[in-house]
Amino acid sequence: MKFEVWDEMSFAPPAMKVLHVIPSVALYRGGPSVVIRAITRGLARQGIETHVATTDDNKPAPLEVPLGRPVEEDGITYHYFPSQTRFYLCSLPFTNWLWSCAGKYNVIHIHAVFSYCSNVAAWIAYCKRVPYIIRPLGVLNRWGFENRRPVLKRLSFALIEKSLLGRAAAVQYTTEQERDEAADLKFAHYPVVIPNPVDLPDAGNVRQGEFRAQYPELTGREIVLFLSRIDPKKGIDLLLPAFRDVLRKDAAVTLVIAGDGDPSLVRNLRRMASELGIEGSVLWPGFLTGSKRMAAFADADIFVLPSYSENFGMAPVEAMRMGIPVVVTDQVGIHKEVSEGRAGIVTPPAIAPLASALTLLLQEAGLRLEMGRNGARLAAARYSVDTVAGRLIDLYGTLCSQPVPRAIQ
Repeated sequence: MKFEVWDEMSFAPPAMKVLHVIPSVALYRGGPSVVIRAITRGLARQGIETHVATTDDNKPAPLEVPLGRPVEEDGITYHYFPSQTRFYLCSLPFTNWLWSCAGKYNVIHIHAVFSYCSNVAAWIAYCKRVPYIIRPLGVLNRWGFENRRPVLKRLSFALIEKSLLGRAAAVQYTTEQERDEAADLKFAHYPVVIPNPVDLPDAGNVRQGEFRAQYPELTGREIVLFLSRIDPKKGIDLLLPAFRDVLRKDAAVTLVIAGDGDPSLVRNLRRMASELGIEGSVLWPGFLTGSKRMAAFADADIFVLPSYSENFGMAPVEAMRMGIPVVVTDQVGIHKEVSEGRAGIVTPPAIAPLASALTLLLQEAGLRLEMGRNGARLAAARYSVDTVAGRLIDLYGTLCSQPVPRAIQ
């Protein structure tokens, strides 16, 4: 596949109006819900009229939001629609609305694939001749195709998503690794790499010590922080035995696993910690948002994400922005940036290398400080909201001003 190069001198036409379609903005869905808010805030700040169409998906009950009419939030217009199903998030009212309103937008930016709203948005945009972009959120990666409903996913891709991606004006990947893994599927499309932005509006509202104060058992102990969804691909099954090995050399450290997930998976992981004899050194504070999330970052000594697959890695970028050294696997999309920027340590997804990396950083306070400073500079320069918004505006301008070249199979 041949990758075309974007004209970096392009810019958005005046009075541009962009619709973002995402199946859910519920925070329990993890990174995508955080990223969409950062993207749209950045675009609105730079004068783009920004709309978001989504569903009322949430748990345990739907979001309490007005349905079927525009809602203004932080200078962005949201359109919420009821979802009839939890799986696939089908919404017929969304379909009716978009069919009548799609032509009012210059560009439709779709976030997700293998979802009803995403597929319908791509089809309607194609029918209405509105250029559309798809950001696949990492689900085209190898791990996802091998471990998440592989038969159903390959069938759906062959029948539906492949043609929708091929018709897109562009497919936005967030890292080169995500783009390269998607190329294994051998479908013709126009790829562009633009990272996710990181916006930490609550960072200024916390002080060091607030998180520790909530948990007296953290007194006098260093903190290794995992903060993400609890999911099989996140590698917690590697992290727990690796942390057991860390404790053999440094007993004054606590692993904080902040997040939630499938209750049966959480039970199994807590049982694993007990069987490893480390349950007294592992804290499970649950899902953290807002200032509580920032407080956990502020008190962490090291951040760790031992994923088997990660198209980007929002949480480690947030940690870098907060000046925390990170340990990530070479399956996390930003691992090259972490390594080249000396913002942390990159390991394979295996127990012994993870344990060695964590032990080294715990023993070397000066190295932690140096890597934390490097990461803060990297995150501010590469992943700021304004930087990413500017690149997206250039992309939108290109789509509106000229035909988009296709990848050549």
